[in-house]
Amino acid sequence: MGMLNRKARALLGLALAVLLDSCFAMAQTPDTPRANLKEMHADGMKSLPEAQVLTFTGLQTGAQVSKNDLQAGSDRLVATGLFADVRYEYRTRGEDLTAVFHVQESPRIPVYFDNFATIGDSELMDAIHKRIPFFDGTLPEAGFAVDQAADSVKELVAARGLQAAIEHQVMASPLGDGNVQEFRIDGATLQISTIEFSDPALSASRAAQQHLSEIVGKPYSRLAIDVFLSEQIRPVYLKQGYLRVKLGPPGVRLTGNPSQKLPEQIPVFVPVSTGPLYRFKGADWSGNNMLSTITLTQLLGISAGDVANGMTIEAGWDRIREEYGRLGYLEAALTTATSYDETAHTVAYSVNISEGAPFTFGEMVLTGISASAEKRLRDAWPVAPGASFDKAKFEDFLTKLQTHRDRIFGDLPVHYEEVGHWLKTDSSKGTVDILLDFK
Repeated sequence: MGMLNRKARALLGLALAVLLDSCFAMAQTPDTPRANLKEMHADGMKSLPEAQVLTFTGLQTGAQVSKNDLQAGSDRLVATGLFADVRYEYRTRGEDLTAVFHVQESPRIPVYFDNFATIGDSELMDAIHKRIPFFDGTLPEAGFAVDQAADSVKELVAARGLQAAIEHQVMASPLGDGNVQEFRIDGATLQISTIEFSDPALSASRAAQQHLSEIVGKPYSRLAIDVFLSEQIRPVYLKQGYLRVKLGPPGVRLTGNPSQKLPEQIPVFVPVSTGPLYRFKGADWSGNNMLSTITLTQLLGISAGDVANGMTIEAGWDRIREEYGRLGYLEAALTTATSYDETAHTVAYSVNISEGAPFTFGEMVLTGISASAEKRLRDAWPVAPGASFDKAKFEDFLTKLQTHRDRIFGDLPVHYEEVGHWLKTDSSKGTVDILLDFK
């Protein structure tokens, strides 16, 4: 029995499965020992069927194969981008050979279509699925499977009369945590003429209307619209207690003859589902030792029965983190779990606090300023070595350096445009050093 290991790596230059037959043939040498591939199997898959994985190898039972052929098949699996790890083993009996490919699937991320103004997500998804049968709305971060998806999108766009390159990249999701595989049309020129919401209340909302100029008149981009909705429109609802509001997906609404050329500016319509208005029921705390439950509740800044102002609640979590930082607990972390009561329309939170250990001030390392300026800065620093490190004082000190430097240096002339700053923690000693670089 023989065994080889293959670590996944970027092999974007290889072609997928059956498209790699030419490379497969080139891997052979005339004197390579061959055997009849009687059986072939794959294991380790979580979402892909075995038959599909074996197709990617480019190998067929009944063919004469060698170790080079099996290695080429392994390379094809890696090239798809669908597998983080591939290894194979084989057994021979007489002139027959049985091969098994052990695979570990790569993580996949959702696809995200940016500036396809007149083509819906479902059409784009269908186009990809026709070429890649296993496509389920997610793709690996790299590999030929992603390139195949881009080619499918390009063909659909071309069928609509637009010859353009399709770009793809991994980026942070504008709608939540994690990454997405973004596809976009290179060089698209359509602009947003108007944005209309299904909720008429937004038309009367000054907070919403005053931000429309940030997006209207700009190039059409689903990404830009989603970021706008998340940063400017969602807070309008969160402040009113609509914690589960759903915005979008945005769509383009065109009128007139569909066979005519598209206008350069297009209207965008955003459906809004507010959901119920929630009231705050309370928060249960655990893991807290340095701060009492009463203090934590006060810092949260909202009382039972109040409208669950989502922005106030988020600010409350920040205030709690800041208070721990003021006490020297720089690694304190909050884990929150949200419970909605859809009958009473209330929301409650379970909050676990991992306080970590407190840090004391170690030393300050300065670069980029004169000796006289350094002396004044050290004299102005309010925390003595060995004292509890107050992160709030550190941030206030940075503000003075950047906007009120006279409070630090007095009438001493100093010249810098920015201050690079870092906190270097040493958990084993429980100390934190300050590094400031004046540029």
